Amino acid sequence: MEWNDREILRYMGYHGQEPPKELRTLMETCKRELECAATPRAIWREYPLLIQNQEIDMGCLRTQSRSLERNLRDCERILLFAATLGSQVDVLLHRYTILQVSKAVVMQAASVAMLEEFCDRKNEALRETYRKDGWYLRPRFSPGYGDFPLDCQRGIATALELNKRIGITLTDSLLMAPSKSVTAVIGISRIARSCSIQGCESCAKTDCEYRR
Repeated sequence: MEWNDREILRYMGYHGQEPPKELRTLMETCKRELECAATPRAIWREYPLLIQNQEIDMGCLRTQSRSLERNLRDCERILLFAATLGSQVDVLLHRYTILQVSKAVVMQAASVAMLEEFCDRKNEALRETYRKDGWYLRPRFSPGYGDFPLDCQRGIATALELNKRIGITLTDSLLMAPSKSVTAVIGISRIARSCSIQGCESCAKTDCEYRR
């Protein structure tokens, strides 16, 4: 796969600094181990969309969220999307948390970057497929971003049958297992629109050390 080293470094808190050679070497080692351990999988389903009286009705779940509503402006339908790197990545992270904390930090950052890159590639493929039929996809928007409630994870998990289909389960606190997993909503519109409301761009926490 193609790796974005700048994203790995960002997740480790590097902003413009040149990392030492030893860290670069450790990053390469972690990337190779992750490529062997990860079993990336994704699933998505299309649903109708109705936004009325500040309520977003996605067929399988309803919620209120100004930031998600802004992201879905002009959309007629949505895709519910989920992806995971698989349980063996968690095994790696747990192992190095016990054996080598410095490597665990790099592995954690690299696994997040790996998941983002996998999702980006899947979303680009979906974008091309829908574009052939005259549809345009908005950036993915995950529960927990902006004011999109985290408890919408439950509705997405049920609608996509995440445990049955790709082995993702939810804890009582709405965390996902395997930990390197993500769910999201992707708007579908007949109107092409330049849109960057995704991830950091939608979050009000401007002092976050991991912000782009």
